[in-house]
Amino acid sequence: MSSRSIKTRAPSSSLTTLLDVCRHVDGDPTARHDLKALGRRAGLSTFQLHRLFKSFLGITPREYVEQARVQELKRRLRTDSSVTNAIYDAGFESSSAVYGRLDVHLGMTPRSYRRGGANEAISFAFGTTPLGHVLIGATDRGICYLQFGDSQGELLEQLAAEYPNASVAPSPAGSGPEFAAWMKALNAHLEGKPSKAELPLDIQGTAFQKRVWEFLRTIPYGATTSYAQVARAIGTPKSVRAAASACARNKIGLLIPCHRVLRGSGDLAGYRWGLPRKRRLLAVEGAARTSDARSFPRTRSRGEVAEDRAR
Repeated sequence: MSSRSIKTRAPSSSLTTLLDVCRHVDGDPTARHDLKALGRRAGLSTFQLHRLFKSFLGITPREYVEQARVQELKRRLRTDSSVTNAIYDAGFESSSAVYGRLDVHLGMTPRSYRRGGANEAISFAFGTTPLGHVLIGATDRGICYLQFGDSQGELLEQLAAEYPNASVAPSPAGSGPEFAAWMKALNAHLEGKPSKAELPLDIQGTAFQKRVWEFLRTIPYGATTSYAQVARAIGTPKSVRAAASACARNKIGLLIPCHRVLRGSGDLAGYRWGLPRKRRLLAVEGAARTSDARSFPRTRSRGEVAEDRAR
């Protein structure tokens, strides 16, 4: 196949080819998927295959293979007799070589994930806002969870389901002046009064999800964008559905403002915490926007927090 063939294919043909390769990898995630072999299956050179994956998914074929193995590892961590067995059975070559990379994928070490978050300490606190109850969860690295709900019981149940065996406990700061100041600033934001409050975030997700979420944090207070614009902004214009999926999987509401993303037609689309809340947020922010409006709150990534600690 010539190097120009990928360009002349119809989009549907390219997508069909991509899906065939993805299904092949997903069907046997423990296999050693050589990139040249995957290219031959698709009728493409390794360069063309790389470009196809980046165009539609925003990741490389190698990254896709690793993500498939991580999913298999998650399954095996629940059933295999040991963490080491699970790592090898999932297709990884050694346990020592993959621990650092898996911490990024799982948000914790494989051993902690196997135990449903065991040894991962998550503190939480409740608050009351114009959008209903809110639960804020944090590790020692920053806020990892901010959810809205109709009751505290519902919110706590969701947190427990996300981390079934983590050490989840009320935050001592939940009744202190710092949390009170944060809730005051949060409610001010929900009333159309942006704040300069800064909070560290512990953002856990895939590389693609993190790219989407980091971009969402740059959307100005009172502004909106579309899923297609998000995909273009992160350099993967064909990954609109993947960008929408990343928005839907956001676990840190408001601080990662996925509510500011709409369909291209201007329709609200979905919202994890319900369309009435999304509609109200957009109305409040739109009405309050001024020429010097700021995104709220100004959040800091783990890297920024680490830099501060190093100083």
